[in-house]
Amino acid sequence: MFEGSFVAIVTPFKNGKVDASALRGLIEFHIENGTDGIVPCGTTGESATLNHAEHEEVIRIAVETCKGRIPVLAGTGSNSTHEAVELTQRAQEFGADGALLITPYYNKPTQEGLYQHFSTVAKESDLPIMLYNVPGRTAVNMEPGTVARLSVIKNIIGIKEASGSLVQVSEIIDSCGPDFAMISGEDALTWPILAIGGKGAISVTANLVPGKCAKLCQAAKEGDIETAKALHYELLKLNDIMFIETNPIPVKAALVLMGRIENEFRPPLCPPSEESLTQLTAVLKSYSLL
Repeated sequence: MFEGSFVAIVTPFKNGKVDASALRGLIEFHIENGTDGIVPCGTTGESATLNHAEHEEVIRIAVETCKGRIPVLAGTGSNSTHEAVELTQRAQEFGADGALLITPYYNKPTQEGLYQHFSTVAKESDLPIMLYNVPGRTAVNMEPGTVARLSVIKNIIGIKEASGSLVQVSEIIDSCGPDFAMISGEDALTWPILAIGGKGAISVTANLVPGKCAKLCQAAKEGDIETAKALHYELLKLNDIMFIETNPIPVKAALVLMGRIENEFRPPLCPPSEESLTQLTAVLKSYSLL
């Protein structure tokens, strides 16, 4: 279920509130263009600044709009274990197909603390759980040994890896076995991760070019190395420009330029600088997205 190209979907806002109509439109756009799954309330969805009611609203909209056509992997992570349990249980009540849980951020737990955090959430919910490791944003790296310990828990089914280390990715794949889903969490490394045994990607770039991202994952699954490699290089500049400023500033700005969402961010995020916007516009035009 959790393989292929999943989109780390943005949360569109309008007048300070979740823009439900725009969100539904984005989800339909992804279903029409081959995206394999929706990930609401992740980093790209500005989850850190959604209140609980908004968090639940976004997940509920995703589930209701997808209608079982593609799975919804709901972001339910927190730096509080108690809150992560509550968010995961609510996502299960709304009908999400799984939960994506980031490592607790800011409080920098030990590896034992990480194990206790995720094993507690897994025990308190029946949802399949995807771990999420992105040390560049959380200030803690979940080591391969900790992932291996967690992988034996029945409903912990994979990890979104964004450490940037192919060595670490390889060690996790080697220690956790083929049934544990290694998912790329970094667009620039999607093809390399797929090439060494990854099962898919949770992508920022897929917000803009879902068809190409889905095709890359499908080509890798089918062993079509040349197509996957060609798409990797085709998407290189687009992947790069998505991080010219803090994610999700560039991808939301791109969707604004493409006419898909309103130009609204949740503070403390803000629109990109004029210089970044100029560079972003040029890249989008080179991909015929404007």
